[in-house]
Amino acid sequence: MTDKPLHIETAQLIIRHLTLSDLSDFIIYRSNPEVTKYQGFDVMTIEQAEDFIKDNSNKYFGKAGEWVQYGIENRATGKLIGDCAIKLDKYDPRIAEIGITISHLEQQKGYAKEVLLGILAFLFDEIKIHRVVEIVDAENIASINLLKSIDFRQEGHFIENIFFKGKWGSEFQYAMLKKEWDDKK
Repeated sequence: MTDKPLHIETAQLIIRHLTLSDLSDFIIYRSNPEVTKYQGFDVMTIEQAEDFIKDNSNKYFGKAGEWVQYGIENRATGKLIGDCAIKLDKYDPRIAEIGITISHLEQQKGYAKEVLLGILAFLFDEIKIHRVVEIVDAENIASINLLKSIDFRQEGHFIENIFFKGKWGSEFQYAMLKKEWDDKK
């Protein structure tokens, strides 16, 4: 779809490519077990974080089947407060999956909702994606409540479908269609 860097601006935030200048902010939350508790990744060392950012610098939005991670920057401070990921479905690029991670220092401020709405506006209004999916850990109540608050539908409950961090976990699948997004306007 594009080989240009993704850039989305919301009232308080900028969603953009990660750079090595983000490393010090990035590692603060990516090395925190509470932040990674419900994520599909584990805590990172500084070396792993640097490699992750470097690897992502060669990725651009639009390659089907490939997750691309983006930084979430606070417009007022210029600091990285989290990151988000977008993946177009490998078999049908009209379907996207997303994920969001907010630093433990910046949670409970409405940033996750602002990022989610910004990504949805980009995907549905600009790219004309048909469907957006979010897979969430069944114990991640904050994320479940966020998705429900903007009218994502729960479509599935996968029981002990993933073995991660030494135990079996369950997940919910939530989704929204472009027509549902349009009806909200």
